Amino acid sequence: MTNYSVFNNENSPVYMMANNGYAAPGIFAPSEYDAAANQRLFCLSTGNVSVGSGASLLLQISNPNASGRTLYISRIAGGASNSITLNAYSGGTITGGTTPTPFNAYFGSSTTSVAAARQNTGTLGGSPALFFTAMTTDLYVIDLSGAIIVPANQTLTVTAGTGSLTASLNLMWWEA
Repeated sequence: MTNYSVFNNENSPVYMMANNGYAAPGIFAPSEYDAAANQRLFCLSTGNVSVGSGASLLLQISNPNASGRTLYISRIAGGASNSITLNAYSGGTITGGTTPTPFNAYFGSSTTSVAAARQNTGTLGGSPALFFTAMTTDLYVIDLSGAIIVPANQTLTVTAGTGSLTASLNLMWWEA
């Protein structure tokens, strides 16, 4: 028996397989894509906020006790008009401020996040544990792809500051 090549080539294909790149793509996709398709990818944004001297922009999500879900942090992104220190903490207390509603990345979905959110400017209170810090200017994106996990009864806080600046913080996560 002669030795035939088992690989396709342009001139002499061994087999052909129809592939619709839209309905059945032959690529690997991040977990966020599946979470979005299943109405479990959420976004939270501060918008552009003016931060006073010596203060930071604070954004927090808390996974309530007995929520039945785990939060997988997908991305931290935003921007700043001046140089900032971006910090991520486990825990922390934000006093006052607003309680923004997380947005479902599946437009029109009625599925809501279990996370409770809080936003303010000032100083983070409590006894948070710092686990990530970076200095940045202008726009920034930190892709985590679910590497930070917030189980029930835990809190993630992100701060951008300090100084007189305009900044924004954006969080994305999925829930399972």
